[in-house]
Amino acid sequence: MAEANQTNYREIITKAVCGKGRKFSEATHHIRPSEPPSSILGCWIINHTYESKKRGDTVEVSGTYDINVWFSFVNNTKTDVATQTVSYTDIVPLTMRDEHVISKDLDVLARAVQQPNTLEATIAENGRHVDVQVEREFIVECIGETKLAVAVNPDGLIDEYPVDELDEEVDDEEYEQIDPHFMHEEMEN
Repeated sequence: MAEANQTNYREIITKAVCGKGRKFSEATHHIRPSEPPSSILGCWIINHTYESKKRGDTVEVSGTYDINVWFSFVNNTKTDVATQTVSYTDIVPLTMRDEHVISKDLDVLARAVQQPNTLEATIAENGRHVDVQVEREFIVECIGETKLAVAVNPDGLIDEYPVDELDEEVDDEEYEQIDPHFMHEEMEN
């Protein structure tokens, strides 16, 4: 009986997501303007770049971004923008791991679901620099070769498969009823 069951399955080798993780981070950076600031007029982050590497059961995401602080000085009579490039390293634990990966050489994909964003920029107690609170969030995936077991019909192809059903056309009214965002909403959950 076991022998008959084995002949009804085939192993397929394919690339699949073999590990996933997600991490939300907050950090405080200290920006030192050219002049002691009187007030903060704005703060934004640009030029975000990052790369990722698998390290054991985690993925290391390393990157940089520029913080721009628009501030006034000399009793709010003049303004300037202080720019500073900061670097970071986030260690993202893999909460889902497939231990049956064939190849140990995995492709690592990291995606910023929350680009670095300023939460708050305040003048520090010493009055000389600006403390900038930043948030960011990453999702990482490890892709590798794995095996899938697929059930096979022992009698071969089914001749009676209703091919007619595959040839049905969709009319304009049915297209209008399709929600183009249904997959996007599902993926966010």
